[in-house]
Amino acid sequence: MYRLSPEDLLSFEKHLTEEEKSKATTEKYLRDIRCFRRFLQDGDISKEQTIAYKKYLLERYAPSSVNSMLVSLNCFLRYAGKQEFCVKLLKVQRQIFATEDKELNRQEYQRLVKAAGDTRMSYIIRTICGTGIRVSELEYITAEAVRAGKATVRCKSKTRVIFIPAMVQKILFKFIKKTGHKTGPVFVSRSGKPLGRKNIWRDMKALCLKAKVAENKVFPHNLRHLFARTFYSVEKDIVRLADLLGHSSINTTRVYTIETGEQHMDCLDRVQMCLMT
Repeated sequence: MYRLSPEDLLSFEKHLTEEEKSKATTEKYLRDIRCFRRFLQDGDISKEQTIAYKKYLLERYAPSSVNSMLVSLNCFLRYAGKQEFCVKLLKVQRQIFATEDKELNRQEYQRLVKAAGDTRMSYIIRTICGTGIRVSELEYITAEAVRAGKATVRCKSKTRVIFIPAMVQKILFKFIKKTGHKTGPVFVSRSGKPLGRKNIWRDMKALCLKAKVAENKVFPHNLRHLFARTFYSVEKDIVRLADLLGHSSINTTRVYTIETGEQHMDCLDRVQMCLMT
């Protein structure tokens, strides 16, 4: 038997840091392991318990979320030398279209921008959606990068260049002039530190009612999805899009380019028309 202690969590956090996991990934893994610890109620870990936990998750979360949490659990168990307690992930068939109740569309994006007015959040929303960056990469959008038209992102062992389109540059120059921050990150807190994802998430959610957009659609990563779908609808170049998004695998990029169910049905209808004519 093996009992999960607070010291194990601290040790695991150190391990993730040494493995050069991103801050967001580390926080996510730790959050998932804390959830597992609450499920155990200070009991011992066993194969029976991890299987029971899998069933517990299935009753409360979507399959993709369950798999995500199980990945965290298995990672911890392997680190702790308890591979025999690992559980298999669910087999989930790849969905060929996105659910419209979760994906942000262009009209909703425009309403969010309008609702934000001339506030900092308006500039953040347009920057993320205009470049396709991750919210964690926002700190690399500096005044110097805006003037150069590109930003260099260094995360773990990876380095990539983010291009800043002319229209986004124009927007950011306006914000820089407004704030007077001529060097360093464009978007900072009152203390001068780069804005954290929690603050951005909270301020975006505050726009939902005014913009008349469902809360479950409004979060930074959905802006990245909208950028990807819009780019693909214009260029039809998934390889180039993968480079822009910083994906090492095109399979990851495909998730971002999935059409809505309505668009999928329109496509099928056009196929039927061709067959009948």
